[in-house]
Amino acid sequence: MKRLATVALTALAPISWGSTYAVATELLPPDRPLFTGVMRALPAGLLLIAVARVLPKGEWWWKSAVLGALNIGAFFPLLFLTAYRLPGGVAAVLGSMGPLVVIGLSALLLGERASTKALLAAIVGAFGVSMVVLKAGAALDLIGVLAGLASSASMAAGTVMTKRWGRPEGVGPLALTGWQLTAGGLLLLPVAALVEGTPPALDGKAFLGYGYMMLINTGIAYWLWFRGIGRLTATSVTLLGPLSPLTAAVIGWAALGQALSPVQVAGMAIAFTATVAGQLPARPPRGPRKGAGSFTNTERNDRNFSMDLGNGQVRR
Repeated sequence: MKRLATVALTALAPISWGSTYAVATELLPPDRPLFTGVMRALPAGLLLIAVARVLPKGEWWWKSAVLGALNIGAFFPLLFLTAYRLPGGVAAVLGSMGPLVVIGLSALLLGERASTKALLAAIVGAFGVSMVVLKAGAALDLIGVLAGLASSASMAAGTVMTKRWGRPEGVGPLALTGWQLTAGGLLLLPVAALVEGTPPALDGKAFLGYGYMMLINTGIAYWLWFRGIGRLTATSVTLLGPLSPLTAAVIGWAALGQALSPVQVAGMAIAFTATVAGQLPARPPRGPRKGAGSFTNTERNDRNFSMDLGNGQVRR
């Protein structure tokens, strides 16, 4: 029950991120993605640090900078470059490759061998997302594709390294989230100034949109995400990723009047089922029947051979 509650709370992060497109298009100034990234990350990070009242110490200064770069500072620009160079559907499909990258990095860096079920959930989830967002005749751009793959790899590496390094003793996920958001925002700030120039004039709608982005879409969402990484496996957390494009599709249908075809609805069902299946705990190994008695050496060898074949239980 405790694990289910953790999964449910962690899932709120990608669900919140699914609202980014609708908020950006309806409330925020156009063509300022890097400025939006700064406004999402830096104020939220400083606010969380002020609430937690804890600063990094020792090696956590550079570790926070690395994690902030992977999860925010590099991820945001690469994501925005992908969105500019590719149709939204193609960008979303490339983003859905992230769980596969996390599975590979988790095996390499964390020693977490993904189950067949998790691997299938990642593949089926990406397939379901492609049915929802991909349109026939979508044009491909090499730079956009490379940026999309790099953005997925950046976020995946950030997820795995967050799990690998954990947190300093006595430091909670709130402070760790604040450190990363602040570091990522500071990395984005000069890039935004160089590429986009002076900040745009903001009206009431923009203040509302940036307020939502800062508090809900970034501060709370990333806190839930990093909290989940600390309590679940990196693979379990990343398999929640398809909830983001699915949420975006639902918001587009419900709030923006975008139609959903039967193929898209089927894709949503497939992706959601894969996401749920990826969170189901693995079955514990089946032991010998109660009261089966002791085994002779020959019987033990037979039993071990039978279990090696995958039967999991001796049948006499």
